[in-house]
Amino acid sequence: MPGHAALIDPDGLTLPWAGEVQAYGLIDLDRAPRTDVPLHLPPFPLLGIGDPTHPLAPRLDALVELPMSLGAITQQIMAQPEAARVLVQLLRLIEGLDPAQALVAESLAYGLLQRSAGHARWLAAQVPAPVQAPGTIGVDRDGDRLSILIDRPGAHNAIDRDLRDGLRAAFDIAALDPDISHVSLRGAGRSFCTGADLSEFGTTRDPGTAHDIRMQTLPAHALLRCADRLTVHVQGGCVGSGLEMAAFAGQITASADAWFHLPELAMGIIPGAGGCVSLSRRIGRQRAALMILSGKRINARTALGWGLVDAIMDD
Repeated sequence: MPGHAALIDPDGLTLPWAGEVQAYGLIDLDRAPRTDVPLHLPPFPLLGIGDPTHPLAPRLDALVELPMSLGAITQQIMAQPEAARVLVQLLRLIEGLDPAQALVAESLAYGLLQRSAGHARWLAAQVPAPVQAPGTIGVDRDGDRLSILIDRPGAHNAIDRDLRDGLRAAFDIAALDPDISHVSLRGAGRSFCTGADLSEFGTTRDPGTAHDIRMQTLPAHALLRCADRLTVHVQGGCVGSGLEMAAFAGQITASADAWFHLPELAMGIIPGAGGCVSLSRRIGRQRAALMILSGKRINARTALGWGLVDAIMDD
């Protein structure tokens, strides 16, 4: 069985990890020798505390910074250590990959965790939610501008299969039509989007089948091809797959009341709608890991400081 945690001496990472697999490792950058020797990261999250200007800091999986706390991060990791390990290994792997290839890697890692014990525990603990009214994806073309609206406000724009397929079709139009020079994405009502409809989790348990479905229907594949023309405005909650899609956009604005959240680790999985790719490219691998490992919300002001949004403005 893996251990719990270890305070790591950087000197022990000059060769591939040969010790016990831990839930996580910790390096105190205030005490570590100031060296820039190559590190062989262990097969579990390696967190840094202390001096963010230390030469080793950019190589770690995450640096603990406000508004996150070390306690919140480690509590999440300890509850779902397998998902945490898969997450950081994936983020390391895709850092230099072409985004389209990185999406394939993300889907494969997500599928691995769909059959994990951690995800099974989460599924078993879920209470069936009330049936929510369906929604629509509004698509409006005005000359060279395409406007896309997630219109399911009664469910805070939670995305079910029909909305997912509608988003993929809308972004396919944008990607395939060279005459469209501007694409906008909005959510109706008080929330931009609160992520995937939780009632549909667990309906496709076979990882191979689920991977095939994602390769054919995931909006992120089309989003990549029109991301530089896409603007997104976020109000209220921007959660899970909603945030994962928004982060691909070339321009993101947010209302002052906007908040951002990636809750997947607590479910025993990782972001699987493209978020490991989009977030790591927008705010960097370490802050993407920090958001996912902590499961903590950030507000619009923090999102602006991190570069997750480009401006705060009224609706």
